[in-house]
Amino acid sequence: MDKRKLGTNGPEVSAIGLGCMSMTGGYSDKPDRREMISLIRTAVDRGVTFFDTAEIYGPYANEELVGEALAPYQDQVLIATKFGWDIDPVERKPRGRVTSRPEVIKHVVDGSLQRLGVDTIDLYYQHRVDPDVPIEDVAGAVKDLIEAGKVKHFGMSEAAAGTIRRAHAVQSLTAVQNEYSLWWRRPEEEVLAACEELGIGFVPYSPLGKGFLTGTITASTNFDASNDIRSTIPRFSPEALLHNQAVVDLLASIAQRKGATPGQIALAWLLAQKPWIVPIPGTRKLHRLEENIGAAGVDLSRDELAEIEAAASKIQVQGGRYNEAAERMTNL
Repeated sequence: MDKRKLGTNGPEVSAIGLGCMSMTGGYSDKPDRREMISLIRTAVDRGVTFFDTAEIYGPYANEELVGEALAPYQDQVLIATKFGWDIDPVERKPRGRVTSRPEVIKHVVDGSLQRLGVDTIDLYYQHRVDPDVPIEDVAGAVKDLIEAGKVKHFGMSEAAAGTIRRAHAVQSLTAVQNEYSLWWRRPEEEVLAACEELGIGFVPYSPLGKGFLTGTITASTNFDASNDIRSTIPRFSPEALLHNQAVVDLLASIAQRKGATPGQIALAWLLAQKPWIVPIPGTRKLHRLEENIGAAGVDLSRDELAEIEAAASKIQVQGGRYNEAAERMTNL
């Protein structure tokens, strides 16, 4: 697979990464652990070198899974994980709030190192900005971890441009991970420009719209309220799905001409935006993994990109990408 650099001075990774969150739950069911380990290792065999996890996924179970799966390949891959949520370490349950106090960061990093089975975390993101802690203090804490050899690179997730600039002034950021796709384009307003100016890589999560942009979800799709996060998202109501089908129809029309899939066009569109953008689609299925990896070989011409842009500009996507409580926890 083609490689890309995360920003000006960042590491080189595969053009398509792998988001591992759903491998321990969150989307309808809890997959078989051995199958997920096999899938992660297959991704390495197919050329993927960039893997994304977080302590909150599980909590803890996802880091444990990724650590075990990638143990034989540590010198070949880059593992990104995240801090910033208040988690009960005994009950292994989130307390529903964020925390990025420096003393907490310096404590929880050791748990992530142990679960991942590594001596140094390749890329350590602040998962959500803590409004009660100055971002300069957070960046300073991660700077201390870098100097101590526990972390190689600093990142932020769902951060606004101004916050990114303030953090970067204390400790250089290697990557910013925000949601970005054809149906969530807010990063284009300020964040992408800040990343380009500062030489920071950009990592779109949910690049396939939590599955919607693959064309496999319709207005009649049911999401289990007990274990599927999409059941809480306004954008996945039947009415919104029916309205937003226009986005998928656009992708499908391009895909048919290119001999590709709608999901591959969605990923290829992201790759075409900037050479330092590295999407991390998640999946639990081998055929989807192979489909996503194949997107790196789909080239969209200037005319095709212009066609997508013109058509997309006429579509007003309906529904929030998060419920109100979750959106308030972002820095946007």
